Amino acid sequence: MDPGLPLPAAPPLLRRTRAIRGAAAVLLPFDDDGAIDWDGFEAHLVRIGTAGLLPAVNMDTGFAPVLTAAQRAEVLQVTRGAFGSGFIAGVLVDDHPGAAFDVEATRRGVAEVTTAGGVPILFPSFGLAGLGEADVVAALDAGTADCDAAFAFELGTMFHPAGRIFSLATFAELLELPQFIGCKHSSLQRGAELDRLALRDARRPGFSVMTGNDLAIDLVCYGSDYLLGLATFAPDAFAQRDAAWAAGDELGFLELNDLLQYLGQLSFRSPVPGYRHDAAMFLQLRGHLSSSTTHPSSPLRPEADRELLADILRRLEALLR
Repeated sequence: MDPGLPLPAAPPLLRRTRAIRGAAAVLLPFDDDGAIDWDGFEAHLVRIGTAGLLPAVNMDTGFAPVLTAAQRAEVLQVTRGAFGSGFIAGVLVDDHPGAAFDVEATRRGVAEVTTAGGVPILFPSFGLAGLGEADVVAALDAGTADCDAAFAFELGTMFHPAGRIFSLATFAELLELPQFIGCKHSSLQRGAELDRLALRDARRPGFSVMTGNDLAIDLVCYGSDYLLGLATFAPDAFAQRDAAWAAGDELGFLELNDLLQYLGQLSFRSPVPGYRHDAAMFLQLRGHLSSSTTHPSSPLRPEADRELLADILRRLEALLR
């Protein structure tokens, strides 16, 4: 296939005063005994919704790949009770390296999310990652055959070993599937995302490219929306930043964006999954969680991060209205 890809010859223009659509990948908190802190999770969902962001649950920020199916189902029910409908939720297939793509398991997962009132996002699986490039879009289409609205998910392997970044030609084919209303792009590569924006603008302007690049959150200035793990640290700050951009207050936007980007650069350093421990520490410092404990499979950050996070929080609170 030759999609005739319209790639930018120069950096794209800023898209001033555009309304940014934001979603926060929700941290699933744990208590000091290692049990899921359901009360803390519910309260965090309410904060995200109050800020005006969409919660995205059962993502890597919420440890979904290492939860049981029953735990993921409970996440959906708690989210529906705390937020209502319209949230984003990961569809996970519990497979293993070398497994075939399981279309029926994918369809069951999609149905579980939609029944709970959510919009499914197809979390990468080993079966999907193992497909040839020419077969990816057909698999995504088959897995969402009974769904009216879904998100695709490009995830780098620095986040999860089953991650996969599509070729640009595959992304072009994805734009032709009407049930897919957007795609989260988490390669952490600015150029790859800009190429997708150019293609989206030419082929399907209403399709949402949701940046997952926690190291370049200013991509929203060029046409991306976002679904970020970083937004779980401070959904109120992201909402204020977004409102400033929409209102043409570029100085207000930049002041918050610079500080939030510093938080992202600190927290999303290698090993990248350690950002979840930083998120728990940050939310504890804000008084939103009683513990900074995370899932035992998740890497920990050094205790010295706490002082750095506290400094960022003090500076952030001075900007928040």
